[in-house]
Amino acid sequence: MYCEGLNLQLLGSFKDHDGFDGVMLGLPGAGFHLEFVVSHRHPIRPAPTAEDLLVLYLPDHPEWEAACACMRAAGFAQVPSANPYWDVHGATFIDHDGYRTVLQNAKSPV
Repeated sequence: MYCEGLNLQLLGSFKDHDGFDGVMLGLPGAGFHLEFVVSHRHPIRPAPTAEDLLVLYLPDHPEWEAACACMRAAGFAQVPSANPYWDVHGATFIDHDGYRTVLQNAKSPV
């Protein structure tokens, strides 16, 4: 879902590492990755809140529109943000577990 929606690649994975399985998604050489992990010994139910956000800044409007279309095509639902700030120049998407990603059509402030 995240690979298709955010155009990420599978950078690595692990199985039964002290009872954990996981995947690392990102862009080669970017210096960061998202890691999704499941524990078979200690199952943890997802507990997202409306303010747990992954925020990505895309200042180019056509690129932002294309990214939003990719998120919808990947199965993310577009939802209003709990904080209206993100709806002014962005779009908020929610995954099947309830976690949110904001695609902000602006330059990063940092």
